[in-house]
Amino acid sequence: MYIDEGANAPLSAIGKAMDDFAGSAAAGRFAVNEEGGAALLTAIRNMAAWVDDERSTLSVLSQSPMLGSSNNAEVMKPYMAQVASDAQGFLTQLLHFRESLVKAEEGIKKAMANYQETDQQIAGTLV
Repeated sequence: MYIDEGANAPLSAIGKAMDDFAGSAAAGRFAVNEEGGAALLTAIRNMAAWVDDERSTLSVLSQSPMLGSSNNAEVMKPYMAQVASDAQGFLTQLLHFRESLVKAEEGIKKAMANYQETDQQIAGTLV
């Protein structure tokens, strides 16, 4: 179960994880072969495309829903829109997730380059 640990905690976790991932790849801490990297890039790009395609459809969540005019409905309307679009809301986090996919793609590309460099270095010692 996730427990929110303060303002922007989910954003911080998403951003930090992808920064760490890309940084590890840039530092050469791991490598990915061409086939594995291609599969990961396909998954990342498919998810990014889904977010891009659904962005306008999902934006309706930030609007006040038509729940009627009862007291309960009037209380719930702003709350429901807030849950979708405040700093920790679904739409906000979805956009941060989309940004993290860019970092993930960069990390995978670097890891693939790391694999090629390592492969060439090892091949050079075998000659």
